[in-house]
Amino acid sequence: MRTTLRTSTRTARTTRTALTALVAAGALALAGCGDGGGGKDAGPGGSKAPGEPAATVELPRLDGRKLQVVAVWTGPEQAAFTKVLDAFEKHTGAEVAYVPTQDAMLNYIGTKIAGGAPPDVAMLQQVGALQQAVERKWAKPAGPGAKAQLAKNYSRGWQDLGAVDGTQYGVYFKAANKSLIWYNTAVFENAGVSEPKTWKELLTTAETVSASGVTPFSVGGADGWTLTDWFENVYLSQAGPEKYDRLARHEIKWTDPSVRQALTTLAELFGKPALIAGGADGALQTEFPASVTQTFTGGDRPKAGMVFEGDFVSINIAQTDAKIGTDAKVFPFPAVGAEAPVVTGGDVAVALTDNPAAQALLTFLASPDAARIWAGEGGFISPNKSLAPSAYPNDVQRDIAKALIAAGDDFRFDMSDQMPQSFGGTPGKGEWKALQDFLKNPKDIAGTQARLEADAAKAYQNKG
Repeated sequence: MRTTLRTSTRTARTTRTALTALVAAGALALAGCGDGGGGKDAGPGGSKAPGEPAATVELPRLDGRKLQVVAVWTGPEQAAFTKVLDAFEKHTGAEVAYVPTQDAMLNYIGTKIAGGAPPDVAMLQQVGALQQAVERKWAKPAGPGAKAQLAKNYSRGWQDLGAVDGTQYGVYFKAANKSLIWYNTAVFENAGVSEPKTWKELLTTAETVSASGVTPFSVGGADGWTLTDWFENVYLSQAGPEKYDRLARHEIKWTDPSVRQALTTLAELFGKPALIAGGADGALQTEFPASVTQTFTGGDRPKAGMVFEGDFVSINIAQTDAKIGTDAKVFPFPAVGAEAPVVTGGDVAVALTDNPAAQALLTFLASPDAARIWAGEGGFISPNKSLAPSAYPNDVQRDIAKALIAAGDDFRFDMSDQMPQSFGGTPGKGEWKALQDFLKNPKDIAGTQARLEADAAKAYQNKG
């Protein structure tokens, strides 16, 4: 049974209020560096440098044990996660090897298992992928240590997302708010526009920015997951949470009129090539990191004035000379329907072997000790409610994190991540490919719906 969390209008309003507050706090830099005061806590048998906080979780000594961890993180994200793994090594004496993989994580894991060398821990990006790993008997249930940390530090909703049929398997270590639009302040100032609150205002703002001589939007269409996020925000706000849940479970078809309405709305933007940097062809050749950096380089004449994506955009802005709060600011995804959308995502750690170090790592990742390390690096939000807000580098990041924690169990998880990986999480296939084709030809709404439904039906039948 697929896990889907229920939301409420209260949460959408609460989270939107918090996100609006973070815009007002935008004079502070979001992507600060440093270990946040907690990058190297000492565990049993370890040493603690002066000024470092004491460890909150006990871990076993694992001297001589080797552990392989796989995730999709590269670049700055890999560097930040490596600091977390370094701390685990210091705590336990284990030796950790990190291997970055492609988005289709289950395909990689399946190949390694077939070869007799599965990774010990995988950071899966999809709820559907976790369920498939359990169905294929790849995943190992979480041990007592991890479950104790989850019970102490996580809301029931986040625990349930990591469980299958009542058994706990996963630990959600990294979360994301995927309902944000980041903008180049110089572009907005030159165009004389302000932050839009509705979809109609967003389109008007885009036209004004275009008239000022700057292409309004940068779209990382080479990575199909960014397009699923566009669709989900429009669909959640327009169709509402109940239909969002039903579509996520494929209880309504992709040929439903609500899907047609969302695609028609998206086509109001995607159907105007002048509003997208490089047009559709350019967007389909632009990977997500470049979609961010090209928005915040080039002074007041960048390749684009805005880029849509989650809080993790901050880590890519940090690779430019732009300063968040001055050169780069953020506003909530505008309301398409009655309420602005609030879509979240996350990476779940799951053990794939009986290596004791795998369970120890899950326990560590469920503790505030591990979350504190990456929080201090920026570009990270933790669903761990025991993580002190002071761990985040500034008020902007703290506001985003507080909004997530304040939502409790009431939020909507990324729809494509709840689906079978072959439909919702594989490059060049399923929803990713259908929406890339739609970006190229946004007039073909009926054809896009038909392809989406055919691929979804096949994926849900095969659970692949």
